[in-house]
Amino acid sequence: MKKTLDDAFQDFPILEDGYAYLDNAATTQKPRAVLDAVQDYYKTCNANAYRAIHRWGEEATRRYEEARTKVAAFINAPSPQQIIFTSGATDGINLVADSFTRRYIAPGDEILITAMEHHSNIVPWQIRGEQAGAVLKYIPVLENGDLDLESLNRFLTPRTRLLALTHVSNVLGTVNPVKKIIEEAHKRQIPVLVDAAQSVPHMPVDVQDMGCDFLVFSGHKSCAPMGTGVLYAKRELLEELPPFRGGGQMIRSVSRDYSEWNTIPHKFEAGTPNIAGAVGLAAAIDYLESWGMDTIDKKEKELTKLLLKGLEDLKDYTVHGRPSQRSGIISFSHKEYHAHDLAQYLDEKGFALRAGQHCAHLLAGELKIGASLRASVYLYNSREQIIDFLEKLDRASGNLF
Repeated sequence: MKKTLDDAFQDFPILEDGYAYLDNAATTQKPRAVLDAVQDYYKTCNANAYRAIHRWGEEATRRYEEARTKVAAFINAPSPQQIIFTSGATDGINLVADSFTRRYIAPGDEILITAMEHHSNIVPWQIRGEQAGAVLKYIPVLENGDLDLESLNRFLTPRTRLLALTHVSNVLGTVNPVKKIIEEAHKRQIPVLVDAAQSVPHMPVDVQDMGCDFLVFSGHKSCAPMGTGVLYAKRELLEELPPFRGGGQMIRSVSRDYSEWNTIPHKFEAGTPNIAGAVGLAAAIDYLESWGMDTIDKKEKELTKLLLKGLEDLKDYTVHGRPSQRSGIISFSHKEYHAHDLAQYLDEKGFALRAGQHCAHLLAGELKIGASLRASVYLYNSREQIIDFLEKLDRASGNLF
């Protein structure tokens, strides 16, 4: 009998004990295919890429570059050369923040972000913006969890040099209309960076259709190993931007007073690459594509609808945000119990959730949300888990202590 997505949990060894993992916005579990690919690399061809003419080094290089090609196809990048391997979305944003501000930002220029950003898409701009003398501005968030896009034209000024925003909120699950926002920015020749850490693992993402100038995502949120990530950028920007880090592989030649940079993508990949991580990322992409991103998106929407309806029906709980379009991320609170206490109770009942402000202090302040619980679904979750979770959550009222 042909397997369906309802059988996907069988591919994840860590899930064999029945623990219901609903913390997928933080990181995802790894299928056996990814674990096997990483182990096979270390068992059969562990060597440094590019720097050897022996067969192990050549095979390591082949697998590393094959991973780059798979990533490019996965997000429909025009060329593998436009794919930079990073340690995660945070690393990719820091790369752009450093290189872009050094190349394009003058004192008094503006960098525009939003009030719903993860700290990873705020703090790098604060640090580099301050060094460059730039002004950081924020698009507000409406009470329902949507961006205040009516104010967008007011924030896009002649001094705006870059817009950086999340595709999907890691707190509210808001799916921002990034294509429309990018079109508005491009009318003013303003480049756009998209933080796709919460979208690439869950839905089809096409960088050419989206039109973004930069896009980042993390491998560990996409069934791949920790310490893996991707920066995509338009070729002309990669050619113009200075390197982020210096070291081996990112140079053509080094003299006492001057170094000549390597071609892209190597110009931005200093030092020993995470070859095993890239191999695991390639295996994760193969795994996701074996199901189909449209199929994964459809299942997550069904689970989210069930979860959202159940939470709204529960007494004493408040769901935060009613965005126009949402992904499989829902944050909620109890009128009496602290989120950390509820998370501990749920852990004892067999459910993993996140509790806190989810690295989004600005958003919590804007919407006056304290610590909240966050449930986030993925392809290996089931309707039965959601129903059981809602039942356990309902029983928590009056019985937690």
